[in-house]
Order: sequence, then structure tokens, then C-alpha cells
Amino acid sequence: MPASEGLTTPPIGRQAPVASKFHLVGLLLILFGIAAIGFFAQHQAVAPTGKPPTAQLAEHGQAIQIYLVALVMDWALFYYCYVGIRRSGGTLASLSGERWKSAKDVLVDIAIAIPFIALWEGVAYAGHYLLDRFSPGTIAATVDSLLPKSLLEVTLWILLCLTAGFCEEIAFRGYLQKQFHALTGSIAIAVILQGIVFGISHGYQGWKNVTVISALGILYGVLAAWRRNLRVNIISHAWTDAWEGWLKFILFP
Repeated sequence: MPASEGLTTPPIGRQAPVASKFHLVGLLLILFGIAAIGFFAQHQAVAPTGKPPTAQLAEHGQAIQIYLVALVMDWALFYYCYVGIRRSGGTLASLSGERWKSAKDVLVDIAIAIPFIALWEGVAYAGHYLLDRFSPGTIAATVDSLLPKSLLEVTLWILLCLTAGFCEEIAFRGYLQKQFHALTGSIAIAVILQGIVFGISHGYQGWKNVTVISALGILYGVLAAWRRNLRVNIISHAWTDAWEGWLKFILFP
């Protein structure tokens, strides 16, 4: 297929599409399919089927299996996006932006990541506080039972966090945000749309968490638009996943 097939030449100053519209629709169908499965699992866990109202989505014995499935899914998501840009004549840099060129670049990104992570935590806390205040008593199954405990689980969890930090940032802030920007001509709309899709794709966590995750996805999108690369996004995403799922329970038992 020619590199230009399915693509149009953008006006000067407008974001060029990184893949065809057909490929974008395919990704959205995949993500909404995952979301539908997640919402169904959430509904089944809290439905009156003899389970307690604070049911877990899965037993801890399934943790390693679920980690491995999540790893495969994240890399499959990355591969799908990569294939799309390659067919359109692009490269991985089309999605991720520039790589580190010096130690100074690394230090600058870490310096930016630290206050961003603090802001991320503040938005997450405020979001949950407001939703709990204005919608008390909402029942949602949790994933607490799947948090790592053994050395093997912790190792796989860290690997999963690193994978999610890279693959999900490439897919949502790299691919989707650029595609939405190309389609709408507005970076603000693109940031909002990808954040909403990011939140919905986490439907297995219940509607409150979907709302908060959407806000966090928008925050990640603003960061990517400002930095014009995903380096700080990847660092922050991997860290917050590791912190929320393991480290904070070690430091604050």
C-alpha cells in the first residue's frame, strides 16, 4: 500500500495524521471492545449473584495470569499502532518524539516528572474525593486482590508498570492524540478526546475510576502537547502505576 493511501496532506501548521482513518477506527473498536468487556466484568462482580457488594474482580491466585495477559495486551496495542504508522511511512519517533541526547536531557525530564507526579496525585485524590462526596454509596468491585505480594508477583508488576508506561503512552498520547489533532485541527479537543478514550478503556474499574482516569489521561495529554515528546509521560506513567499498586503499600502499610 502506498505511504500516502488513506492520508491527506494537512494544511500548513496542522498536525499530519500518523496513520489512515481506517486504522484509527480499528484501534477505537479494539479499545471500546476492551472497555465493554471491562464494564461487563464490573457489572458481574457487583450484581446480586450471591457475592458481597464489595466483591473483587478476581481472586489473588489469578494475579500472575492476569499480569501476563495485561503484558501481552499492552504490547499488542503498541504493535497495532506501530504497524499503522509504518504502513503510512512513519517511524516510532512519529509517536514518541525525540530520544534523550545527553545526561542533561535525562535530568531535565526527571526534574519535570517530579512536580508532575505530585500534580497527578493531587488530581487523583481530588477527583475521588469529589465523586465520593457527591455520589456516596456507589458500589464497585475493586482490583485490590490482584496487587502483588510475592517476589515473583512484584517483579512481574514492575515489568507491567514499565510496559504500561511505554505502550499506553505511545498508543494514547502518541497515536490517538496526534490522530485526533489531525482530524479536528485542535490540540485541545485532541487532548480531551484521547483522555476520555483512555478512561473508558479502564471500564473494569467502575464509572468513578473511569471518570478520574479520564481526567488523568487529559493531564497526561497536556504534558505531551507541552513537551512535544513522551519521555516525561513514560517516566511518570510507569512510576504512578508502580506507586499506586505496590510502593505506597510498602512505605505506608
